[in-house]
Amino acid sequence: MRIDVVTIFPRMVEGPLSEGIVQRARERGLVDLRVHDLRDHTDDRHRTVDDAPFGGGPGMVMKAEPVFRAVEAVRRDGRAGSEAVVLLSPRGRRFDQEAARRLSGLDRLVLLCGRYEGIDERVAAQVATEELSLGDFVLTGGETAALAVIEATVRLLPGALGDEGSAESDSFEGGILDWPHYTRPASWRGSDVPEVLLSGDHGRIRRWRRKEALRATRERRPDLLAEARLAAEDESLLREVEDEARAGGPGALDKRPAVIHK
Repeated sequence: MRIDVVTIFPRMVEGPLSEGIVQRARERGLVDLRVHDLRDHTDDRHRTVDDAPFGGGPGMVMKAEPVFRAVEAVRRDGRAGSEAVVLLSPRGRRFDQEAARRLSGLDRLVLLCGRYEGIDERVAAQVATEELSLGDFVLTGGETAALAVIEATVRLLPGALGDEGSAESDSFEGGILDWPHYTRPASWRGSDVPEVLLSGDHGRIRRWRRKEALRATRERRPDLLAEARLAAEDESLLREVEDEARAGGPGALDKRPAVIHK
């Protein structure tokens, strides 16, 4: 997979991408990641990338011409295949695990990082294939969002993680959050690891993990349960969780109403 990032602050992107899982994926040849300075595609001696908005108003708007030229140059350099040109924007569709998995199946991903008051609308209309946002808040620029999209996408590439099963059990896979995790020591400052995890009974452990994942989702993100793909066992476990909450057991501190699930 090839990923190209277009930004006016290349160093904001290059540093974090030279560490951790993304860097290991680069070293293994799983991803070809390149960062491009948008100012290299300007045509004046000041390397201008912005101008005042038509119609007046505060701030500056990023010009269309440098972005058009940058994307055209990027596309000339590389093989053809399935691709997406993503504009990171507060107006975009919210980025999620499903979007990360979709992007990880592409041959080519181009990420456009905006700044200032925004980017000339002709970029969104004629260059970008989609707009993505990290959530309902505004960042100073698209670089932080680009880093999040890259990491979420690259870690799903086959071979990027040391254990391929890690991605399968991530939060949001299958529509629910992850279960609680523990490691040594078994007892720490009066808090003990749940006995079931020390039992060696893989069937019990699997059931406990699924139940706790459902409990966490019900308590923290009940909106996810409305769309989650739940099996018959999940429905039974969720009923147990709700019964325990009503009886004052685990999850009793949750004051939210019970979720009506499918």
